[in-house]
Amino acid sequence: MNPGIDYGMGRTNIDPKTGIRYGVIAAHNLAHWALDEFEAEYGPATCPTCGRELADYDDEKHSDYPETRQCCDYACESCETVVGSDHAFPDEPCGHTLDDGEYLASLDRVNDVMLVKSPYYTHAQFCSPCAPGAGHLGNPCPDGPRTYCFGHDWFEGGKAPYPVYRVDTGDPVAPDEKE
Repeated sequence: MNPGIDYGMGRTNIDPKTGIRYGVIAAHNLAHWALDEFEAEYGPATCPTCGRELADYDDEKHSDYPETRQCCDYACESCETVVGSDHAFPDEPCGHTLDDGEYLASLDRVNDVMLVKSPYYTHAQFCSPCAPGAGHLGNPCPDGPRTYCFGHDWFEGGKAPYPVYRVDTGDPVAPDEKE
């Protein structure tokens, strides 16, 4: 099987410490519970009036700002207004991330997961040009680059759709082996 073309030319979507490519997989390929592990991200607190980033409210610095009926969680030093948490963040998240100490990943708007850290890797075809230099975990390829992947336990039935290897040793991980 052809590993494809590295449109990232060895410079993008690759861990500079290990040389392992970032992995991309459609979220629907993971176990039904997998997305519950991702945390919603709302970005920094921003002013609903001018859109600038808010500072944490400090009674000494911001007490002379006009009084409002909001809680004093943040202050806009541009507009000189006080903003409560309920108005400092959007209603919908701007993204979702997984950072559990083993895995570091993000979920994009089309429900693809980009895995940038994992204790496991596999060999996959390049995902280019969508994610230049990353490996597409839906297309395992024995001749493809080492690509971060999820362990077997992240899939229904406890078996990944690709071979799994340990990053620290290079040893294969069997589906029933404790990861």
